[in-house]
Amino acid sequence: MDSRKSSLNLPAGMQSSLRLNTISTHFPSIPKTTSPSKTTYSDRFIPLRSSSRLQNFALVEKSSPVKEGGNEAYSRLLRTELFGADSVPCSPAGQGSPMSPSKNLFRFKADHSAPNSPLSAVITGQDGSGSAEVLMPPKVPRKVPKTAYKVLDAPSLQDDFYLNLVDWSSQNVLAVGLGTCVYLWNASTSKVTKLCDLGNRDGVCAVQWTREGSYLAVGTYLGDVQIWDSSRCKQIRTMGGHQTRTGVLAWSSCMLASGSRDKHILQHDLRVSKDYVSKLVGHRSEVCGLKWSHDDRELASGGNDNQLLVWNQHSQQPVIKFTEHTAAIKAIAWSPHQSGLLASGGGTADRCIRFWNTTNRNMLKCVDTGSQVCNLAWCKNVNELVSTHGYSQNQIMIWKYPSLGKVATLTGHTLRVLYLAISPDGQTIVTGAGDETLRFWNVFPSAKTPVPVRDSGVWSLGRTHIR
Repeated sequence: MDSRKSSLNLPAGMQSSLRLNTISTHFPSIPKTTSPSKTTYSDRFIPLRSSSRLQNFALVEKSSPVKEGGNEAYSRLLRTELFGADSVPCSPAGQGSPMSPSKNLFRFKADHSAPNSPLSAVITGQDGSGSAEVLMPPKVPRKVPKTAYKVLDAPSLQDDFYLNLVDWSSQNVLAVGLGTCVYLWNASTSKVTKLCDLGNRDGVCAVQWTREGSYLAVGTYLGDVQIWDSSRCKQIRTMGGHQTRTGVLAWSSCMLASGSRDKHILQHDLRVSKDYVSKLVGHRSEVCGLKWSHDDRELASGGNDNQLLVWNQHSQQPVIKFTEHTAAIKAIAWSPHQSGLLASGGGTADRCIRFWNTTNRNMLKCVDTGSQVCNLAWCKNVNELVSTHGYSQNQIMIWKYPSLGKVATLTGHTLRVLYLAISPDGQTIVTGAGDETLRFWNVFPSAKTPVPVRDSGVWSLGRTHIR
């Protein structure tokens, strides 16, 4: 055994019995060569970090004065395209599953040293808008024809803010009060029918169709409410109770509300023989606006006392009072899209459209229109509403809700646009004014195919007469 100490650590009992034979092997001597200093050979390429610009892809967690998360929209977009909409957001390193993509994937940062791409400002939110979201192409605004496609002459159509002389039935028949007479114009056939003539001692102040479109209520100067069967042109009932003119009517499913210059609102039930079943007292001046909510639970009324009142089915006192308007309130409309949403418009000294939540009794929005608000109507096809105006611009305006952006402003009437009705399909409106004309406008899209409204001027037959 070699006299040198063994390099093996063996127990004491084994060192005497274990014998190692050394085999000497002679190798030819290899001459010494000088190799380049610090040269490394490898089977993979490792780039130099200082020249790789890894910070552009957020692979190097490096503090930056730029606010983190500025490119999250771009990251989400790419992650959705590659991993699907159900992809789980990345978890921090060491906490996610092995198959989860790293939190650093797809977080591309702009290379400020390279020339800017025209798209880079949009992706990174550095286009001056301060938004980090990917900008979508702007929506093409819906085209609304600026001119009426049909005009009807309506002699003796009164220029009176407090009257309501135009209504369009669910059976596509337009009722118009002209002087002492009521005329029916069939929008499908253009046939004109004279429904009634109240005579020299009386006059028409309001017309209102039932929801089924078979019967028409007529309010008169003497304070009566007449019910007419339109198919037979026959009066079936007269109900009294008001002391002076009945200027506004509103049907629910089975009740008819009438408002008068005598400050009162009467509730008429055609199923009983009495003229009216209840009297609502709350206004201090003429009642000029009335509308039932779409579920028939609430009745909104506006008056010349600048009050907007809300009544329920069981109370003879108003349950809500809104007093923010500073002029008479004729224009009232309930939203068909949201329960408890009410719009109202004020007269010349107010000019505002106000939106109310009747559930919590708050005012939601207010917009100054610049003109007397004469009518409001909400479209059932889209969440938009139309307003007609008087002093001083006599315009018709289409509004988006809730943004209250203007879709269109229409002009054509030479006097106050006091009357408004919407067609049964919700696409066409008819407006009436003291200039003794009725004008028909295509302003809303259809319910099923919300495409741009086409100009129907080619179908206009010029100006015709309603009587």
